[in-house]
Amino acid sequence: MEQEAFDYVIVGAGTAGCVLANRLSADPQVRVLLLEAGGKDDYFWIHVPVGYLYTIDNPRTDWCYRTEPQPGLNGRAIGYARGKVLGGCSSINAMIYMRGQRSDYDHWASLGNRGWSWDEVLPYFKRSEDYVHGADEFHGAGGELRVEERRVSWEILDAWRDAAAEAGIPKITEFNRGDNFGSAYFQVNQRRGMRWSGTRAFLDTAAKRPNLTVRVHAQASGLQFSTTAAKRVDGVRYRLADGVERLATAGREVLLAAGAIGSPQLLELSGIGAPSALQAAGVPLRHELPGVGENLQDHLQIRIVYKVTGAKTLNERARSLTGKLGMGLEYLLFRTGPLTMPPSQLGAFARSDPSQPSANIEWHVQPLSLERFGEPLHPFGAITPSVCNLRPESRGSVHIRGADPAVHPAISPNYLSTDGDRRVALDGIRFTRRIMAGRSLARYSPQEWKPGPELQSEEELLKAAGDLGTTIFHPVGTCRMGSDGMAVVDDELRVRGLTGLRVVDASVMPTITSGNTNAPTVMIAERACDLIRKQWR
Repeated sequence: MEQEAFDYVIVGAGTAGCVLANRLSADPQVRVLLLEAGGKDDYFWIHVPVGYLYTIDNPRTDWCYRTEPQPGLNGRAIGYARGKVLGGCSSINAMIYMRGQRSDYDHWASLGNRGWSWDEVLPYFKRSEDYVHGADEFHGAGGELRVEERRVSWEILDAWRDAAAEAGIPKITEFNRGDNFGSAYFQVNQRRGMRWSGTRAFLDTAAKRPNLTVRVHAQASGLQFSTTAAKRVDGVRYRLADGVERLATAGREVLLAAGAIGSPQLLELSGIGAPSALQAAGVPLRHELPGVGENLQDHLQIRIVYKVTGAKTLNERARSLTGKLGMGLEYLLFRTGPLTMPPSQLGAFARSDPSQPSANIEWHVQPLSLERFGEPLHPFGAITPSVCNLRPESRGSVHIRGADPAVHPAISPNYLSTDGDRRVALDGIRFTRRIMAGRSLARYSPQEWKPGPELQSEEELLKAAGDLGTTIFHPVGTCRMGSDGMAVVDDELRVRGLTGLRVVDASVMPTITSGNTNAPTVMIAERACDLIRKQWR
């Protein structure tokens, strides 16, 4: 087996891996290896914002996972996109910059996770940020991660925002200040109309350093345990495209940044996990950690569709050749227009019922409609006010099916498995209907197409939620942080009971944040770098 030695070996060149590679290789005295199972981010549609339509469910850029059939989704299995390319999910995601809310992080700290309260993590958000409006109490400027405003407007979205205000959701300037209650246009990780992924932000410059080695098409197959210390991990086995297995040793640490699916998968392939799960997969137990792969949380979005008349939507603009040419020309000349669009532009946060302590549902409002991403837009004018439960009670799992790293793990989010989640789904649909009935939208004659106005009973609406619900691509929690028996890492992200190994990605979240998960993942990696440097200083 070919073997190389480094100080740090990072598995996964997604958002967290790019941050780790940048920050750790800034010390010229250390040698860093970054392994990525996917390829380079040289595909045209990665960098054009609307290109998510062509990167999701594309094996060139997406792992193309599918869930197990879900009882809460009326037996459906759904696609579960995860980035398989430099930049990981930041190369295919919605580009929305959303931190979550103060209460998310204060809750983490209340569980005993030192250093993870809102006031303590805010400096890490600011450290990496290059905010378009400059630095202030809540934002940073001059960092690597560019945050800009949208570059296209839609009258129908302005009207939806007005209708939301009529329903009690105030207009606010922006999210990301700790309390997201209100409606605002999402701010995005773009620079002058181009996607600003983890690769662009953190890796491109760092990759020029002689002490950082980046390997693509490098599939990690297992962790190497030390021959002298049974509880120490000191390397990673991986395969390049030539099929030859190689070993990269880590004199200091191995850092798993493969995400909420990939990190528990590699732990289990290495014999780290619950004995029952490993036995079922035919993998010998090396270190017992029953929480590996458990605690999967995700935001389930219910995609409600309304037909509208007299309003411009992307459905009409993209249907004609003239419209397509006009959008392309606008983008080429000005870097504005629909080709700069994330999947959703307008957001709103509210309580699903007055008993909620803070905003617990979020809308992603889209001036378009389609059956699912990757399929054609509908041949009529429409908008999609998609609503999701920000604090799901349901917990799922990710577990390997066998010892082959090329076989996708079994992913079971377990959506809508609690009475509380089902209640929030019902409340979210009904709240959406109240907004769509608002005076400000009346001139567009909105007609509910999905699920349909004839569905009124709880039983009918719960079935509709199962039929329409789908992931919003925010899996977290499968290597959660904590100190109890089901925690996988401690509050310094070290795998419990082992040395030389940390997990640094969204899988360490004890509970899911209120909103999109990319910005929190950047923060987690920033904080991890400080913790790592402190240990080795």
